[in-house]
Amino acid sequence: MNFETPTEGPSSNAANLDSALDVVVRLIRARIRGEDIAPEGQLRLAFFDDGSPLGDFIRERQPPFDEYVLLLLALAPHIRPMLLDTEIRAALAREGDFPEIGGIRDVESRTFLPTGETAAFLLAGSDLDARFEVQRLFSPDHWFAREGVLRLERPKEGAPILSGRIVMLRDWVERFTLGEAQVPAFGSDFPARHISTVLEWDDLILEAPVLERIAELENWVTHGRTLMQEWGMAGRLRPGYRALFHGPPGTGKTMTASLLGKATGRDVYRVDLSTVVSKYIGETEKSLAALFDQAHNRDWILFFDEADALFGKRTHVKDAHDRYANQEVSYLLQRVEDFEGLVILASNFRANIDDAFLRRFNAVIRFPFPGTAERERIWRRLLPPKGASEDLAAPLANFELSGGNIVNVVQFAAIEAIAHGRPAIALEDAIKGVQRELEKEGKVFRNVLDDKAT
Repeated sequence: MNFETPTEGPSSNAANLDSALDVVVRLIRARIRGEDIAPEGQLRLAFFDDGSPLGDFIRERQPPFDEYVLLLLALAPHIRPMLLDTEIRAALAREGDFPEIGGIRDVESRTFLPTGETAAFLLAGSDLDARFEVQRLFSPDHWFAREGVLRLERPKEGAPILSGRIVMLRDWVERFTLGEAQVPAFGSDFPARHISTVLEWDDLILEAPVLERIAELENWVTHGRTLMQEWGMAGRLRPGYRALFHGPPGTGKTMTASLLGKATGRDVYRVDLSTVVSKYIGETEKSLAALFDQAHNRDWILFFDEADALFGKRTHVKDAHDRYANQEVSYLLQRVEDFEGLVILASNFRANIDDAFLRRFNAVIRFPFPGTAERERIWRRLLPPKGASEDLAAPLANFELSGGNIVNVVQFAAIEAIAHGRPAIALEDAIKGVQRELEKEGKVFRNVLDDKAT
């Protein structure tokens, strides 16, 4: 492969894509006309070593001609949708069907989409050994599959094995065009939301033993790749790391996941399993498959909330739906164990999780309900520095609230004070907020401060 360094090197991928698509055009024309297509012959690969994401990728990978062409075939419909169709029609001697070149036509856009047969025709022609080499490019062991760059769609039962469509995953398309992968939008085909936090570790008020366990988890996220690659443990240990966070709502499980992402420079995606689990057979599995396909090799932290919805203890199988539910659990477990990053499952109650699943976790961390000392620290951390008329933290710590509850109370009390023209939160504002918070959860409010006064 030849590299050129232009005097005015473009920072985008455009120059390299123009050069790449020119190779595809010449390859189509040469194959259909029966001309020499050897890389050493008429087709030579030229890339600009210009610092663009695509240029850097090619320089680092140095893909041989067949891998290079496969990448271009997968990219072409996203860059110039009509290119393949136009060039194939122009190169043919007459109009009509040309099944040797494969491809399918998208129903909505009418775009020609290349298949494995397209790649085999362009790279192998009638050479069977060369065709088998093309087939190997789609094997699970190839780096295309291992790194989630592209794949061959499974063909219909009984159809030729290379008749499936060549698919490049969306994030790689975005890297090779826009320069970086975009944050996926929440939807049925991606049931996760990106979460982040402006808070720091000092804002996480937990008992010392719990913080120590979390620090151990951070160590894995930071040094896990060194363990697997530099220490040569990839073949001896399972990939990735699996943790269960359990404890009452509002005790810091989601916040901890966000802080782990912030501290290690990784994106965190939250999946509410209670909303993903579908009453329609097969839909849950499809949603989770889409998520893990997107997350492959992205260094994401996946945070599955409401894990009881899928991992809860099950009674005996009574019907087909129960059997399929067990299949969904098995599927998710397999994808979790194959994921190379950190997966966190969160549950309000550890006892709700089947013991058979607990053995799959590397760490099980309990987030306890905060005691009086922890609650006072949380109040002091959350109350506005100039928005309290007195030291409210100590008396308010007597109310049995979680950290999440206290956040809501502080917000209510501050707005209440502002609305009534007071320059600071008064104790009565906070107590009113406590009452609202407890009533919201269906609990009976009792002013424990009055009890202490008597």
